Amino acid sequence: MISKPAAVQTGVSLKGMNTLGLESEAEYFAHVTAVDQLSPLLAWAEQAKQPVLVLGGGSNLVLGRQVPGLVLHIAIPGWQVIREEGGHVWLRVGAGENWHETVRRTLEAGLSGLENLALIPGTVGAAPVQNIGAYGVEVGERLHQVEVFDTVEGAVRWLARDECRFGYRDSLFKQEPAGRYIITAVEFLLSRTPELRLDYGGVREALGTNEAPTPMGVFDAICRIRRSKLPDPSEIGNAGSFFQNPIVSQAHYEQLKSSYPELVAFPAGRQWKLAAGWLIDRCGLKGDRVGDVGTYPRQALVLVNWGHACRDDILAYAGKIQACVKEKFQVELEPEPRFYP
Repeated sequence: MISKPAAVQTGVSLKGMNTLGLESEAEYFAHVTAVDQLSPLLAWAEQAKQPVLVLGGGSNLVLGRQVPGLVLHIAIPGWQVIREEGGHVWLRVGAGENWHETVRRTLEAGLSGLENLALIPGTVGAAPVQNIGAYGVEVGERLHQVEVFDTVEGAVRWLARDECRFGYRDSLFKQEPAGRYIITAVEFLLSRTPELRLDYGGVREALGTNEAPTPMGVFDAICRIRRSKLPDPSEIGNAGSFFQNPIVSQAHYEQLKSSYPELVAFPAGRQWKLAAGWLIDRCGLKGDRVGDVGTYPRQALVLVNWGHACRDDILAYAGKIQACVKEKFQVELEPEPRFYP
């Protein structure tokens, strides 16, 4: 029998490790700062028949009061330019690095590509899992490859961008059995020649200048936009955008557009992506509250924990929103965060 590794703690509070600020306690917990820590921790968990939860910044999780098994908090640091060629830069970043600070640091280093993804909570390692996106850019577009610990093979390997199966808020890491791949580092492909994307979500208007826009200017503008609409998780518990923007057929879009001329939607190939926040708002739920759970008064897409909400409270309130949107628009909303356990 493998003895419990010294790094494993018991009964650790996770309240400060999930952005919703939910009271939660891990049965077993380990803080991982290096890849070589993973093998002994996973071997012990397997022999002890303990489930494993991989935790980054906790920005995409709705945790129960008790989390059974072993929680691996991935805090692997790292920042290394792998190579540079023709104005392109391959940058490797550790999975435990803070996402927003990484975006800022790339821009300070003169590297463009991530500026539209400013102020998204979480870690670098969590970004590919959800294929985070904002203001016309998805992180999958900016990746070259992802370093993972494959728990089936028991080895570290690199997955090329095409192998990651990126889709809208989707990736290989969500499609495979939970926990198979533990992301340990991400290699970005960035540029010293900016190719700015400004035609989404009022970015051009927020720039507020007649001068030629810069990547750092876009970063600052998006920070202003997000701060004007979204609560700071350190002040009000939230998981950012709680629902995915639903995609509907051309026929469904035209039907909705005829009934609601002000409908907010964006082309998605031969389909249309609807603004989930607009749908929730039109259901009269912006700023709504039930107990300690509600929608943020300035952005209906954000569910907030006003105090002492628990997983079941969040689940019930999310169900209320889904039912309202389904009844009014015949549209199914899918939550972005993962409910665990």
